[in-house]
Amino acid sequence: MMTALAPVHGIGLGLRRALMGPLSQCETVPFQFMEVAPENWIPMGGRLGREFRRFTERFPFVCHGLSLSLGGPHPLDFELLAAIKRFLDEHQIRCYTEHLSYCSDGGHLYDLMPIPFTGEAVRYVADRIRRVQDFLERPIGIEHVSYYTPPGGPAEMTELEFIRAVLEEADCGLLLDVNNAYVNGINHGYDPYSFIDGLPGERICYVHIAGHYDEAEDLKVDTHGSAVIEPVWSLLEHAYRRFGVLPTLLERDFNFPDNDTLFAELSRIGDTQRQVEDQARKPDRSSA
Repeated sequence: MMTALAPVHGIGLGLRRALMGPLSQCETVPFQFMEVAPENWIPMGGRLGREFRRFTERFPFVCHGLSLSLGGPHPLDFELLAAIKRFLDEHQIRCYTEHLSYCSDGGHLYDLMPIPFTGEAVRYVADRIRRVQDFLERPIGIEHVSYYTPPGGPAEMTELEFIRAVLEEADCGLLLDVNNAYVNGINHGYDPYSFIDGLPGERICYVHIAGHYDEAEDLKVDTHGSAVIEPVWSLLEHAYRRFGVLPTLLERDFNFPDNDTLFAELSRIGDTQRQVEDQARKPDRSSA
């Protein structure tokens, strides 16, 4: 069984082009690594390429892909994979992850669609993940996605059982998204704490945390456009207590706050990490 070794450490931030100017003015920042979607930066040259290089020379980077459509019906896009492989090598990317979903069917769907929770789908998507890993010559991680309607067809297993089966069959890593666990728990009526407890912690590469939109009391939409809410912070702390403190990245895709507000949210990740580490080091007096 693969053991996912954390490719980075500490606190991370997703780099968006709107953040490049504000961040480039900062001598010190409260994060240690950054993440990009490679599709948004291939191809790239000129002034933007030089600005991006300044970030990759300053920070370790991970990549989180958007377009492989691992569960899609069409053949894998090896032209895209070749460009991604060059990008990973050129910028010494520490880790590459993708979504456990599909996003194309005769064209790009511009959304991440859930894969049916069936044994056939497990075998199909795991084979595609193995082929991606062989082509890239490196292990990858997959992220469990937020979804808003049940996947097509009768389910043969739960979402958790499906994720575990894919991870085992493909022998790949896991990108734990705490907000997705919270959003799916509300939308589909399960306990996100139990969901996280059931994940194979030894496969976790790193963690995502983000804000979402409240469409209704029983419908949350994963947007990455607002502040992280208290129940999601609590769920992150629970994940640390369950698996140990893990590298954790804040996703923010729009509605960017000023640096002070953004940095305060990043610093809270660090505060939570230190709190859990400090408590883990304290002696257990209950057995004394």
